[in-house]
Amino acid sequence: MRVADLVAALGGELVGDGEVRIQRIAPLDSADEQTVAFLASARYQVQLGQTQAACVIVAPAMREAASQRPALIVTPDSYLYFARLTQWWAARCRPAAPSGIHPSAAVAADVQVGPGVLIGAQAVVEPGAVLGEGAHIGALCHIGAGVEIGAHTRLAPNVVLMHGTRVGARCLLHSGVVVGADGFGFAPSAAGWVKIEQLGGVWIGDDVEIGANTCIDRGALDDTVIGSGVKLDNLIQIAHNVQIGERTAMAGCAAVAGSTRIGSGCTIGGAANIVGHISIADGVHVSAASLVMSSLTKPGHYTGVYPLEEHADWEKNAATLRRLHGLRERMRNLEKKIRP
Repeated sequence: MRVADLVAALGGELVGDGEVRIQRIAPLDSADEQTVAFLASARYQVQLGQTQAACVIVAPAMREAASQRPALIVTPDSYLYFARLTQWWAARCRPAAPSGIHPSAAVAADVQVGPGVLIGAQAVVEPGAVLGEGAHIGALCHIGAGVEIGAHTRLAPNVVLMHGTRVGARCLLHSGVVVGADGFGFAPSAAGWVKIEQLGGVWIGDDVEIGANTCIDRGALDDTVIGSGVKLDNLIQIAHNVQIGERTAMAGCAAVAGSTRIGSGCTIGGAANIVGHISIADGVHVSAASLVMSSLTKPGHYTGVYPLEEHADWEKNAATLRRLHGLRERMRNLEKKIRP
């Protein structure tokens, strides 16, 4: 396709030859003469002089540095433009999934199946389920009794939605996701642990993406709630009765213990752990591998294992800690000099 076609569809300012033909999207360092690439950070500006890309997407500040390319697309946020380009590209290049119910699927007689729904091979859909218009249920998925799935939501193969689960519109759940398994609830007794039946469900809003092998437990009494626009990476554990606000994103291997409330617009780094029964305010950003042990009541960037503190304070203390051995030796030498 022509660069001019990209600009006509997605906007931006075209600089140079709009007739340049593009066959793929690639990073700057592996691009060739039929590639569109993007520059999201000035740190990689040196690659502009080395790339073979026919067209580069850049911010206005990088216009001059990239001017030797045959074509440029200048846009205020080049990374956001790249994201939208990948969506536009995929919609035209990926084969359209067919609709219909595979002969090997087991679908209960009273399931409500909207127009354009796909149910893949050996999927199971139990009684009372509702599948919205254009929903795609991949092969070997299990949809429990009474589960509701919104319009144009896609489930990759091997997704499990247990009874009491509601998923909104335009969601994407990757393979291995389990929603609505029992939360970890047991009461101690002299004879051992006594199971607390998990009687709540899971409510997932619109435009949510859940990565492979992530687990979201059902509530013990009330529902576990995942707000609209939330993005969860692979291998995340969300325990019972957790509430996650809209547009929050969590990276892989993070874990949230039961009954914790996380606000809107937060980011949780990979392998971060959040203890149960605390609250995290809107706009909080937790660094990777941090341990959150108490409520965070104001927005900001937090880092650390013990103790967790604001990121700027952690940087200062971490820098001091790295010099601790040298400081100790200096103190010893000073003590020797002042001893009588």
